[in-house]
Amino acid sequence: MVGESGSGKTTLGRAVLGLAPVTGGEIRFRGERISGIGKKARRALSEDIQVVFQDPYSSLNPAMTVADILTEPLVVAGSSRSDADRRVRDLLDEVHLPQDAGQRLPREFSGGQRQRIAIARALSRDPAVIVCDEPVSALDLSTQARVLDLFIEIQERTGVAYLFITHDLSVVRHISHRVAVMHRGELVETGDAAQVTSDPRHDYTRTLLLAAPVPDPTRQAARREERHRLAAARA
Repeated sequence: MVGESGSGKTTLGRAVLGLAPVTGGEIRFRGERISGIGKKARRALSEDIQVVFQDPYSSLNPAMTVADILTEPLVVAGSSRSDADRRVRDLLDEVHLPQDAGQRLPREFSGGQRQRIAIARALSRDPAVIVCDEPVSALDLSTQARVLDLFIEIQERTGVAYLFITHDLSVVRHISHRVAVMHRGELVETGDAAQVTSDPRHDYTRTLLLAAPVPDPTRQAARREERHRLAAARA
């Protein structure tokens, strides 16, 4: 799901998670409507639908160790402490963190490592879908690439689906199979990632592509001029 700030993509992700009201249309999961369901039914869905938030610094409880952060959803779901401890060791392996990471606090880790912890927490109950809300936008470029590769590795191994929310089309090219472009709360284009990011049909998508900088002043000036032309035509 791609779009500029304010397009509504994060609101849609929050609606899938049950954190924002659905005022029109409906959300379906495995053929069943999940928009507007009660709190008990929504809690039951947490096993299947999880989330990785944008900010790896605020999404983890700073007073809890990593092991406690990862154990909590397992114990709440009914796992014994010993089973939860074994699952935490497996989760740390899955996200390529050392076993002693469990005994440390989130502040002892870098942003990329904290996001790996958040990914491990999302994986803890073997979900079918993870809503990823700009999960690499707060990271530097080299760390972004490593975390994106981890997302791909996990998907290939587990088959989990991602609703990956971003404004960055280079991220979309790297990780997505299908793309939906949102503008002012509406989907303006959908399709295979290769087609949407290389030969878009909607002017708004073309504008997003042209907004990405290129390391050539002449090409960059031409792209800026074309982007301004498309924006003026849409106004």
